[in-house]
Amino acid sequence: MCGIAGILSENPNLITNEKLVKMTDSIVHRGPDGSGHWISENGQAGFGHRRLSIIDLSESGAQPMHYMDRYTLTFNGEIYNYLEIKEKLLKNGYQFRSHSDTEVLLALFDLKRENCLQDLDGMFSFALYDKESGEVFCARDRFGEKPFFYTQVDGAFYFGSEMKEFWAAGLPKTPDPEMIFNYLHFDLLDNHADLGQTFFKGVRKLPPGHFLIWKQGKIRIKKYWQINPLDQKQTISLEEAENRFRDLFFESVNRRLRSDVLVGSSLSGGIDSSLVVCVMDQLLKDHPESIQNTFSARFKNFHKDEGYFIQKVREKTRITSHEVYSEIDELDSVLDKICHHQEEPFGSASILVQYQVYELAKKKGVTVLLDGQGADEILAGYHPYFTTFFNEIKKQSGSKFEKEFSAYQELHKENQINAKIAKPGIKQAVASRFPGLMNKVGRKVINMKMKNSTLMAEDFFGEFRKKAHNDFSFDIGNLNSHLYFSTFEVGLPTLLRYADRNSMAHSREVRLPFLSHELVEFVFSLPSEYKIHNGWTKYLMRKAFEDILPEEIAWRKDKIGFEPPQKSWMDAQHTQEKIKSAREILSKEGILKKGAENLPIIAQAAHTKGDGSWNHLMVANLFKS
Repeated sequence: MCGIAGILSENPNLITNEKLVKMTDSIVHRGPDGSGHWISENGQAGFGHRRLSIIDLSESGAQPMHYMDRYTLTFNGEIYNYLEIKEKLLKNGYQFRSHSDTEVLLALFDLKRENCLQDLDGMFSFALYDKESGEVFCARDRFGEKPFFYTQVDGAFYFGSEMKEFWAAGLPKTPDPEMIFNYLHFDLLDNHADLGQTFFKGVRKLPPGHFLIWKQGKIRIKKYWQINPLDQKQTISLEEAENRFRDLFFESVNRRLRSDVLVGSSLSGGIDSSLVVCVMDQLLKDHPESIQNTFSARFKNFHKDEGYFIQKVREKTRITSHEVYSEIDELDSVLDKICHHQEEPFGSASILVQYQVYELAKKKGVTVLLDGQGADEILAGYHPYFTTFFNEIKKQSGSKFEKEFSAYQELHKENQINAKIAKPGIKQAVASRFPGLMNKVGRKVINMKMKNSTLMAEDFFGEFRKKAHNDFSFDIGNLNSHLYFSTFEVGLPTLLRYADRNSMAHSREVRLPFLSHELVEFVFSLPSEYKIHNGWTKYLMRKAFEDILPEEIAWRKDKIGFEPPQKSWMDAQHTQEKIKSAREILSKEGILKKGAENLPIIAQAAHTKGDGSWNHLMVANLFKS
C-alpha cells in the first residue's frame, strides 16, 4: 500500500525530479517507509512513489520498479492472488528477483498486456511505462478502492493518489461550482452521469474498472470490467447459493490475510464486520500464536453504542479487542485534519469516528485491517432496498408480495432504528414503470421548494439549477439494478474514498473481503429473494454463516453504521463559530446569500439535512489553501 505520482509530457523540460519530490512529499502519510523517483531516458515520463511496506519488506520491493530493461511501474495497492499468478508465470519462463506482488504485475503485463487486469483479485491504481512503445498504461481496480487522479495543464499530464500532489506541484486549485451546487442542493457527493468529475475544476479521477493509456500527449480511456445486473441464474437453489457464497467468502478472506506485517480488523458490532472477524478466527484457529486484534468505536451514554454486540463477538472468538471512546471535544480537534486528508466533502461526522479507529490501530502497531464494507450494497443491507424489492415482486406475483410484505411488517414492528416502509401504491407503481419521468418531476418540485428555503445566493442558484446530478434513470423496480447503482455509481464509491483517506492518513491499509470481484459477480447473478427474504436483509449471508456468527448478530435487524452524537457536537459553541466562519467564506464567494453567517444555525444529526450547516462547513474547506 503506497502513494503514487507522475508527470508525462512530450516536452522533457516540464518533468523535473524537484516536482516529483514535492508531489510525493505531500503524501508521505501514504508511505512513510521510503520514497523513489525516476525519469525516463527520453525525459517524457517521470514517476514518484511513497512506500508502505506490506509484502516483501526488503529493498527489492522498492519502487518505481523496473523489469526486463523495458518496463517501469509505480504501483499502489495489493494483488491478493499474486502467488497463484506467479506460479503460472514461472511455468511460462518468467523470473523474479523479489517476493513482491508488484513484480508479478510487471511480468503479467508483459505476457497479457491490458488483459492482465482480468486476472487480478485486488485493489490497485498504477502507471506502467513501456520503453519500447512509449506508452504509459494506467489502471484502477474494479470498485475504486484505490484512487487515481489526473489533470492536464500546459502540455503535461499529471497523476497521483491524492489531489494535494497537484497543488504541491504548483498547479491551480479551483473549486467546481457545479459540484458544489449539487452537494448543497441535493447532498450529492458524486455525479453519477460523469464518475470522473471531482470538486475541483480540471482535476478528474479515473473511474473504477477503467484503464487509461497515454501516448504522445494523447489519452485513451476504456472500461475493462462490468457486471450485468439483469443476468440472474434463476435455477440455482438457495442451499447451493449458500455453499458457493460461503466458499467464495472464505477464499476472499484467506487471500486478504497475506501479509508480512500484522493483520487485524475493524469491528462495529454489525453482521458485516462481525462475519469478517469470525471467519478470520476460523482461518487462524490452527495458528494459536495469531491472536487477532480488533478495533472498535464506542460512545459513552449514547443509545447507539455497540458495546453489547462487540462483546458477543469477543465471546465467540479469540480476539484481543481495542476500543476508542469518541468524545465531542476530540471530534472537534480532528475535523481540520480529516478535511485535509479527504480533500472533498463528506456526508456526516461518522467519518471522524472511522478516522479515530484507524488511529488506534496505528498506536497498537497493526498495519493491515480487514473491514466489512461493501456488504450492504451488494446484499441489500439498507432498509430503503425493501421498497424496491416489494415493487419488483409485486409485479411478479401478488401472493408472493403479500407474504413477503406481511413477514416484513411482523419482523420490524418494534424496530426503532429504521422508518417503516409503506405498502407500495400508485405512486410507487408509476415510479417503477417510469423512473426517468418521476425523477424529472421530483427534481422540479425540490427546486421550487429549495428556491424559497435555502441560504443559497439567487444568482448562484439560477446559474446551476439546470445542472442537477440527481436525474437517476436506474430501474427502481428491480432490486439488482438498485444495488448496481449503489455499488458502482452513487454510494459505495464515496464510502471507499472515506476509508482510503482515513486509513492512509495513519499509514494503515484496509482490505475488503466483500469486494472480491468473483464473489460480487456471483451475488449479482442471484435472484432478489436470496438477498431479501421474510423481512430479512442480507438473507443469503445470514443463512450461510449462522453457524459461526453469534446468534444475536446473525439475526440482528436493528443495525446502523458508525453514528456519533453529531447534533450535540454541532450544538457546541465552538462548532457554531466554525459554521459562521464557513458561511462568511461562502457568502464572499457568491454561493450563499449575503449575511448568511448572521442567520440562526440549526444543528443537524447525522444523515439529516437541517439547514445545511454541515454542508457549509465542508464546502468552505474547498476554498482554503
